[in-house]
Amino acid sequence: MALAIGIAAQANAAETVAATATLEVNIDGLRNMKGNVLVCVTANPRFFPDCGKDPRSRRANVPANHSSQVLFADLNPGTYAVALVHDENSNSKMDMAVFLPKEGFGFSRNPVVMAGPPKFKSAAFAVEDANVSQRVKMKYML
Repeated sequence: MALAIGIAAQANAAETVAATATLEVNIDGLRNMKGNVLVCVTANPRFFPDCGKDPRSRRANVPANHSSQVLFADLNPGTYAVALVHDENSNSKMDMAVFLPKEGFGFSRNPVVMAGPPKFKSAAFAVEDANVSQRVKMKYML
């Protein structure tokens, strides 16, 4: 009897392990193939869109000429948002001219950008136990 209970407990524990997903970020509209594309994925609204200080974020720095698709494997289920920067001069940051970005940027769900970056809620999408795809259209102000 104890053996049967032990086996049942192990089976239940295996069922409660959360499945992970792969996020596929497809990038459209780079104005050139210079530099890199910085991609940041976060589930924490406090760290969006600059999730570099989020210890749980997932980041990629991809050469622009190889950036049409970026994959993030083993994401736990949850709500995430993606922010991208086309770092044309490869200095690992968004360069600004007065208050406007000099380099391209994009966000998951392609929210309208007016004055300043969108809120997490505008770019957020659900990741469950299946693969998820987000197509991001790059925007350039200058």
